[in-house]
Amino acid sequence: MSKIKNIVITGTSRGIGYEMVALLTNAGHNVLALSRDPAPISGLDISNCHCFSCDITEASDIKRAAAFVKEKWARVDVLINNSGALVNKPFRELNLQDFENSYKVNVFGAAMLTQAMLPFMTKTGHVVNVSSMGGVQGSAKFPGLVAYSSSKGALITLTEVLAEEYKETGPSFNVLALGAVQTEMLEEAFPGYKAPISAKEMARYIMDFSLNGSKFYNGKVLEVSSSTP
Repeated sequence: MSKIKNIVITGTSRGIGYEMVALLTNAGHNVLALSRDPAPISGLDISNCHCFSCDITEASDIKRAAAFVKEKWARVDVLINNSGALVNKPFRELNLQDFENSYKVNVFGAAMLTQAMLPFMTKTGHVVNVSSMGGVQGSAKFPGLVAYSSSKGALITLTEVLAEEYKETGPSFNVLALGAVQTEMLEEAFPGYKAPISAKEMARYIMDFSLNGSKFYNGKVLEVSSSTP
């Protein structure tokens, strides 16, 4: 088996993040699963998985995650910023709080957690940010997703700039722009819509990329979607 890695994942209470925890721990890796609701993961009772309630928009919670890494691991090999907040609402109905909630989770929280984990990462480390096709310039856009798509676009640019800033010392930074995946978040935003990819299928793809992608990519936006444009 390949080297056991220490992996931090956000947004693990459901959907893609939840599936990734099972896949990575089954492969023998150590996982720190961070979400506001730790119950689904704690209920799995996995010895090589640690979880506690963590809101990445709260500085004190991010400090707690960093303290855990410092005490228990001392090293982070992979950080997967998977948390996402999606609001589907016409632009005329959006308020400042809608925008703030989207950007706090999708951009600011990811940035602050990354900043907290960087002292524990080396040249071979890999930061994977999970974005959306809706944030990719020139891709198809959908009404009602102004706050979500614009924040996911900001996450893409954040990733590109960080890759440039850390290109000499590492870690590597890449961003996956996902198409529609059948998750609870998608169902809540678009009731009745059926996506072509399951959460487990996408989780496996992200897992493989997180473990191996830094050998081939840095500062890249990979569009993970079976549809065009």
